[in-house]
Amino acid sequence: MQVSLENTTSLERRMTVSLPAERLDGVVGKRLQEVARTARLKGFRPGKIPPKVIEQRFGTQIRSEVLGELVRTSFDEAIRQEHVQPAGNPTIPEPKVEDGQIQYTATFEVVPEFGEIHVEQLEFERVTSTVEDSDIDGMLETLRQQRQEWHPVQRAAQVGDLVRVETYATLGALRIPAEGWEQGATVIGSNAMLTAMETQLVGLSIGDERELDVDFPADWRVPDLAGQSVKVTVKIDQVAESFIPEIDEAFIKSFGVRSGKLEVFRKEVRANLERELKGTLMNRLRAEVASRLVNTYGTVEMPPRLVEFEARQLARTTADNARSQGQTNVVESPEPFMHPARQRVAAGLIVGEIARRNNLALDPARVRETMQLIASTYEDPSQVIELYRNDPNLMRSLQTRVMEEQVIDWIAERANASEKIMSFADVMRPVA
Repeated sequence: MQVSLENTTSLERRMTVSLPAERLDGVVGKRLQEVARTARLKGFRPGKIPPKVIEQRFGTQIRSEVLGELVRTSFDEAIRQEHVQPAGNPTIPEPKVEDGQIQYTATFEVVPEFGEIHVEQLEFERVTSTVEDSDIDGMLETLRQQRQEWHPVQRAAQVGDLVRVETYATLGALRIPAEGWEQGATVIGSNAMLTAMETQLVGLSIGDERELDVDFPADWRVPDLAGQSVKVTVKIDQVAESFIPEIDEAFIKSFGVRSGKLEVFRKEVRANLERELKGTLMNRLRAEVASRLVNTYGTVEMPPRLVEFEARQLARTTADNARSQGQTNVVESPEPFMHPARQRVAAGLIVGEIARRNNLALDPARVRETMQLIASTYEDPSQVIELYRNDPNLMRSLQTRVMEEQVIDWIAERANASEKIMSFADVMRPVA
């Protein structure tokens, strides 16, 4: 194999690789023989199909597959031979096969030179937390609230009731809406509706109609009413009281706990909370370590194409989220994401460089543990595990995640990290 390496920019390389075509022909020949033993074609008995027919039927596909595999393996050989560290995937046009040679050109960016990386000098806080019985109590209460039901009643509305109303507002000759009524609902005391209106609903029953005096705030969403004292006519359509189920056997069984026993349910809730806590603590640690690494060692030039690709990914994800929330005319531009993309690329490359320099290897046991942990959140864990095992892309993504967590843990064990104890609730509370 012949390799020629050229520096096109400070971080881009163009590598030309030539290798004997016999490497391709030999593998293709073996694959065709394997296919001939098992192939089924109309008019031929299995194992008796002429080689020429096998070549005509399967040759092009097999040759293409083998050529792709050969390019990938030879590229890996070439970068090891030339001692280069690619950053991201290479761009490789269709290889040429002629005159007994396979030749292709790969263009790729390389990992920048970070110099000495002293993880023991990094300083940061490592948050620790545990799940307490009170956290389980709180989650059980949340689960009860999520199963809340509203039962219609015939009495007058009280604080805490759900009241459905029809309204219209008048200001001089202005009526909003111009015809008919606007429909709405509020839980009295929640302030989902203007407090001045909501408090005046107490004591009203189904069918009651009353004119209320309401002062609208200056920033009210309807400009004609903003900052005005308005007459609002309200009519009660329904009054419903809250029903929150008790944590009894039926309630517990509804969450898939067949025994219906509270102690078993609490154990499952604890396991779920501990799994969430573990993931959140790792995300906090990852963000903290990444920030320190980038601030200390990430000031060098980053591979521009890799940064742009990451920015486009961030832009696409953000745009998809906006569209899923009903937003229209979403602009999918990478420009606003260039800085966070650079930070993410820098963190990933530095973490990868630390792993390479310290010969850190992927722990298969940790991969299995993480896969089982992910699978445990689904109704049929075995099906999820099988999905990962049969999908190379899913498994590769999982392995990348686990390897990153291993390196983060390795760094944290050696860095100058102080411990910060936080409650479960504080850890899980979204950061503003």
